[in-house]
Amino acid sequence: MAKQSSIFNMIGPVMIGPSSSHTAGVVRIGRVAIRLLGVIPEQAVITFYNSFARTYEGHGSDRAILAGLMDFKTDDKRIKESLQLAKELPLHYIFKSVGNASTLHPNTIKLELKKNDKQIEVIGESLGGGVINIAEVDGFVTNFSASLHSLLIMAEDVKGSIAFIANVISNDQCNIANMSVSRKGKNKMACLAIEMDSGIKPTTLMYLKALHWVNEVIYVPDIDL
Repeated sequence: MAKQSSIFNMIGPVMIGPSSSHTAGVVRIGRVAIRLLGVIPEQAVITFYNSFARTYEGHGSDRAILAGLMDFKTDDKRIKESLQLAKELPLHYIFKSVGNASTLHPNTIKLELKKNDKQIEVIGESLGGGVINIAEVDGFVTNFSASLHSLLIMAEDVKGSIAFIANVISNDQCNIANMSVSRKGKNKMACLAIEMDSGIKPTTLMYLKALHWVNEVIYVPDIDL
């Protein structure tokens, strides 16, 4: 089923220019990534693909991704100064570019982030109008937009686990808007990417994390709140 358009899709977010795809969308990808990591990183390898690879400097995507990694919102005037501001942090970053990756969306960015013992790899796509898709997290296909409250659960591929988790969330009065499942081989690790219309209670998160077959639970509230 095709995704419905909204006013946000058509006119874009309140943002610092020049382009919603190359600036606002990139900022939002960065902000989601640091929430997935759980902290602002100290090391970042940033790879731009396809259209991004050819235009990231001229269109300000380099400034935008650093702004996102520093948790600036899309309308923050500091975005234009983010290259300089990043030097004031213990943030070591490297930009890379790959101009011809035919299997990837034209506006794709990969983030390899690390701080101390925490690390994560995130692949995001900027779809236009500030809308994004988080396509992969640590090699799992996730495909969530971060426009809703999002929950990632890395767990053993246990029979009945999906229905069990959905029931726990529904008992918390959370309506599941979208859910996708990605796994690395039968009966191995699986990742549930769940988008919800409302936030989830801390006690429910604690319960999910305590399940012996659950390895990790990452909660990303609506980043535009």
